[in-house]
Amino acid sequence: MEGEEIGEGINLNPIHTLYYVAPCCFAFLFVPWMIVEFPVLKETSSFHFDYFIFGTNSLCAFALNLAVFLIVGKTSALTMNVAGVVKDWILIAFSWSVIKDAITAINLFGYAIAFLGVAYYNHSKLQALKEKEAQKAQEDEEKGSLLMAEREGFEKKDEEN
Repeated sequence: MEGEEIGEGINLNPIHTLYYVAPCCFAFLFVPWMIVEFPVLKETSSFHFDYFIFGTNSLCAFALNLAVFLIVGKTSALTMNVAGVVKDWILIAFSWSVIKDAITAINLFGYAIAFLGVAYYNHSKLQALKEKEAQKAQEDEEKGSLLMAEREGFEKKDEEN
């Protein structure tokens, strides 16, 4: 990595980020797995390693991590958090409608607060976007009027000469 800046100068795309993050995740998750999960798996006589399930699960995890890095790269971490809240709502609706899981009043209160937070976030973002567009339109109008004034000034000078 000769000539590459350290710190703010490094610009990683999602694949490079996964290249660095995935081994760290493996290392930090392998130790607790060996201590907590593996002894239970060894004791269970029905456990057998299924390569197809393991492989498809690994591909799904890779795709999820890649999607997260792409979304954060294109938008922001806050947008990713808001999308996570929406994902949670979908999971809750699925568990309520299909699995028939119970929802309490406290759950509904929490969902309402989360919904209001997402609605406020979207409203704020929309207002900021509208203000930015209005400001740009005003600047374009001012530039256009300045250009017209300059053009008229040049035409008067040409007529005088």
